[in-house]
Amino acid sequence: MARRRQDKTPSSIKLQQPDRSGPTEKTLLELADERGLFEQAQKREREIRKEAAPIPIPRAQKIKTGDAKRETDDDDETGFSPGVERVFETVLWSVSLATLHFTFDVLVQHQYNVDSVVWPKVWARFGQAVLVFGLLVYVFHPHPANPGLIPGLPPRYQSALRQIIFFATSLSAGCYLIYITNSFGYLAIMKRAPPLGCLWVWSVIELELPWAILSLSGAASFVWAKGYSIK
Repeated sequence: MARRRQDKTPSSIKLQQPDRSGPTEKTLLELADERGLFEQAQKREREIRKEAAPIPIPRAQKIKTGDAKRETDDDDETGFSPGVERVFETVLWSVSLATLHFTFDVLVQHQYNVDSVVWPKVWARFGQAVLVFGLLVYVFHPHPANPGLIPGLPPRYQSALRQIIFFATSLSAGCYLIYITNSFGYLAIMKRAPPLGCLWVWSVIELELPWAILSLSGAASFVWAKGYSIK
């Protein structure tokens, strides 16, 4: 016959002090210290850090060949000389301004209801604009290859001289363009408006911001003084 288990009450459980005596056998830390496991782990860690250290890349060295010196860095690309860059920049500016001239030329002819645009003449004027603006940009556009506009003039005055020239050009071209569009016939406007418009735009672009604002304010004052209306 099975005996029924009796539950113990808290008062029936005997209280005892825990065993505070030290261990009788060696601990894991003592065993690892005896076998030198800590030193082996530190040595292995130093080896891993040494293997993972970045390898320094030597810089390009200069090799002397006779009296000449050249660099052995193959990744270094050879750039263009300032003179060649000036020519490329001149071509870019002249083609852009000539394209603007082409656009103005066609728009003016459409504005005055020309029956048919004579495209050969339009393209001929485009070619002339490329040559004219190419010469102007090459001479007046600031570039490291062309630091001095006038030989002998101190460098600190070269930039101011360019700004004065572009300011006078922008103000004159803008006011004269406004004048002919309000006073001349359509034939004169068709002939003079495209080059004047391009010259005005280019001069304003070359100006610094305060000079450009002053130039446009002068053109607006000219419109107000003459009593012209913008339609």
